[in-house]
Amino acid sequence: MLRARILATGSYLPENIVTNQDLENIVDTTDDWITDRTGIKERRIVSDGQAASDLAFEASLAALKKAQLKPKDIDLIIVATVTGDMPFPSTACLLQAKLGAKNAAAFDLGAACSGFIYGLHVANGLIRSGMHQRVLVVGAEVLSKFTDWQDRSTCILFGDGAGAVILEPTKEKHGIWSTHIYSDGNLSDLIMLPGGGSHAACSRETILKRLHLIKMKGNETFKVAVRTLEELASDTLEKNNLDPAQLSLLIPHQANLRIIQATAKRLGMPMEKVFLNIQKYGNTSAASVPIALDEAVDAGRVKDGDYILLEAFGGGLTWASALLRW
Repeated sequence: MLRARILATGSYLPENIVTNQDLENIVDTTDDWITDRTGIKERRIVSDGQAASDLAFEASLAALKKAQLKPKDIDLIIVATVTGDMPFPSTACLLQAKLGAKNAAAFDLGAACSGFIYGLHVANGLIRSGMHQRVLVVGAEVLSKFTDWQDRSTCILFGDGAGAVILEPTKEKHGIWSTHIYSDGNLSDLIMLPGGGSHAACSRETILKRLHLIKMKGNETFKVAVRTLEELASDTLEKNNLDPAQLSLLIPHQANLRIIQATAKRLGMPMEKVFLNIQKYGNTSAASVPIALDEAVDAGRVKDGDYILLEAFGGGLTWASALLRW
């Protein structure tokens, strides 16, 4: 059976670190309050002039180096982002140009925090169909430029970064065993960036109303996320005839420590088998899962033959999972 496997991973984080103590000087909050409710201690923020394609470029170079491939070896680039360089051209096309990946088609995919796993879903299908051979899937976000730094309920959450993987076909048992994507547009108002599109194009009024900044109903989102991710993880394992005990590692979207802990508890997994970096980076949306995957691989937490579960939940609402056999 032909399937896609991850040949290499890569990630990139901006150098600038903003700690919870730094935020105490910006909004009415405390380090203890942020840590207790989210698990976040610090986050990375881009420098002036850095855009999503710049972060994606660095993460892609890291993955290409590990794979011992050249940009010309890639035939498709998918960039998952909701904070791209501009409405068009796509950030994927800008990345293609920066890499010199002249043989690759390129497009963006928007599914917020679930975007990277949505990208894996698309890439896996295209590889299994035989239409593409080597696909670069990147999650890249610059959320800091769309964060309302006057809103203490949201500005504590977000950070910038990028993660990348290179996929290729295999007939072995290793690779992507299954992917699962879902959405519910009826709950789109829970997390959104309302300004800047055709619904509320940029104007003096939209700027004064701060519509070009992230809006989030935190409590409602939390409740839906906990329930949805618990069901998602269980259903993914059931569809693959696996017991939670067979999982070597759970790599969740790094949005909130309490949500992650609730999911692990539902699966009966000890937190030692859950990869966490939320304390260092906060919520990096579509970049979250690939950054965590890359760090897990580099740390030796992922070994040959391991079952790895990826999962994410984000605006749309969207949610997604991927079961990997490493």
